Amino acid sequence: MKEVVFFLEELSAQVMLEGFLPNIISDSIRLRFIVFEGKQDLERQMVKRMRGYRVPDARFVVLRDKDFEDCRQVKKRLVEKCAEGRRPGSLVRVACHELESWYLGDLAAVEAGLGVTGLARQQHKTPYDKPDDLAAPAKKLQSIAPVYQKVGGSRAIGPHLNPDGNRSQSFGVFVAGMRKLAA
Repeated sequence: MKEVVFFLEELSAQVMLEGFLPNIISDSIRLRFIVFEGKQDLERQMVKRMRGYRVPDARFVVLRDKDFEDCRQVKKRLVEKCAEGRRPGSLVRVACHELESWYLGDLAAVEAGLGVTGLARQQHKTPYDKPDDLAAPAKKLQSIAPVYQKVGGSRAIGPHLNPDGNRSQSFGVFVAGMRKLAA
């Protein structure tokens, strides 16, 4: 059995992935989630945690929000830390700007998960057509779906995310990487 270990900056990413990943990868792959207390904690501990992980053929996925940093610099730094942690083949993905960008890229999933009607028809309008361009997607999501809360909302939306129709480019890159990793 193949094992994939996720290094995540927050619990909301884990609960979203638990609902979403069964849509794109086989249940024969064992998933393990290691959730840190924010991006600084993730970056501070990931080298030690990778080196100490005792399953030799485990594959690692590092997922972090871009927030207000340059995504190329964030990815470069994380790739370097993976190499330092003796896991140079790790999949590093950066959600631009935040995980909520991925939700705004699939308003049908938000509608289905949160029970908020009328959102899906706005998908091709600005700013939802390019959600990675939004600097504060969590605030935008909360404004159109006031019932959204980070963990509960992520748990509700995750199973409904369409792996192929999402308008978030960073989500598409994540999905392509996961499919390749799982193949």
